Amino acid sequence: MYAINHRVGIQAPSEQVYEALTTNDGLMKWWTNDVSGAGDVGAVIKFRFNGSGPDFKVAKLVANNTVVWQHSGNVPEAWKGTEISFQLSSDGQQTFVNFSHSNWQQATDFMAHCNTKWTVFMLSLKEALESGQGKPFPNDISIDHS
Repeated sequence: MYAINHRVGIQAPSEQVYEALTTNDGLMKWWTNDVSGAGDVGAVIKFRFNGSGPDFKVAKLVANNTVVWQHSGNVPEAWKGTEISFQLSSDGQQTFVNFSHSNWQQATDFMAHCNTKWTVFMLSLKEALESGQGKPFPNDISIDHS
C-alpha cells in the first residue's frame, strides 16, 4: 500500500481549521467551489470539478482534531479503497494539519499527479485561513496543460 502525506502549519486556531474541513462553506474556500453534503459521520460529501468529481463518506470526526473520509460512489478508479485523513495538532502558535491519502494500490503517474495537487490544495487551505482567500478549483494552480 502507498500513501500521500503532507504536513502544513497554519496560523489559525484548530476550531477554524476543523470548520474548513467539515462544512460546505469551509471546503469551498480551499478545494473546489462546488461542494455539497458535508455534515456528521455518515454524510456523503460531493466534490464537483466542472460537474463531476469524487464523493466521500465522512467516516470519523473528532472535534478540532480528526477528520476521515472514505470513498463513496463516484471516485477515480485508483481512489477506490483509499482513505483521506486530516489530523490536527497545535503548538499554541499554529495548527498543524497532517494530511494523508492512504491505501493506494500502486504508485503510478496518477498518484504522483494527485500528490502534487494535494500540495496545491493544502497550501490553498493555509491561504484561506491565514489571508481569507484560498485558491479552490477552478482558481487553483494548474500543474499540467491538459
